[in-house]
Amino acid sequence: MTESTNAPSTGFVAIVGAGPGPLDLMTLRALDRLRNAEVVVHDRLISSEVLDCIPAGAERVYVGKALGDHAVPQYGIHDLLVRHARLGKRVVRLKGGDPYVFGRGGEEVQALQAAGIAFEVVPGVTAASGCSAAAGIPLTHRDLASSCVFLPGHLADDSTHADWASLARPGQTRVFYMGIQRLALIAEQLISHGLPPSTPAAIVRDGTRSTQEVFACSLSRLVELAPTYGPRPGLLIIGETVQLSPDFQKD
Repeated sequence: MTESTNAPSTGFVAIVGAGPGPLDLMTLRALDRLRNAEVVVHDRLISSEVLDCIPAGAERVYVGKALGDHAVPQYGIHDLLVRHARLGKRVVRLKGGDPYVFGRGGEEVQALQAAGIAFEVVPGVTAASGCSAAAGIPLTHRDLASSCVFLPGHLADDSTHADWASLARPGQTRVFYMGIQRLALIAEQLISHGLPPSTPAAIVRDGTRSTQEVFACSLSRLVELAPTYGPRPGLLIIGETVQLSPDFQKD
């Protein structure tokens, strides 16, 4: 847990990671903060069973984001947190996964610090570890991958700022958040920089949930078989450890 050192001006904000979906993958601290909240500012991918834990009298504010559709701009979220805290409220900023892994939690902390608002950050199970575990894919393995790297899918949109040669080197697991839509571009860059097309790769949709789907095969084949991008959350994993998934299909 990360806490501010500032004395509270009035209220308090807990930036809470809800994990990848199921209620029983939330931490006890996260659940405690949620059940004691007076205002909950939440994202799009929070499961209904987690939202059901919000107190009946608490105010709910939806600020979800989807591709090209942001309910509230990021600066507006900052303003919401500060405004409700200054009214003396116990505010929970409820975010999918972990607040500090592609969750803009760092930006929200900066805004709270600048406003002198007391806060804490409650970590959550991030999609990379949650979905990979649920799909039977180790992120590291002493025989196959000594490191893993988390990347945003939009990295493929501007290849000049990405070290694709480094990412194509063996012995690592690459996890692309929001990577399904850009799978073809990501594969093209990695293969052109030396990654074998036969490298195992997987798409995990609705990871850890009852609706989970896993597509695992070689990278070149995955480009052909990948499901169409849609509103369901998904993760792209590329690396030798994918072959350990029970869903892996050899070419």
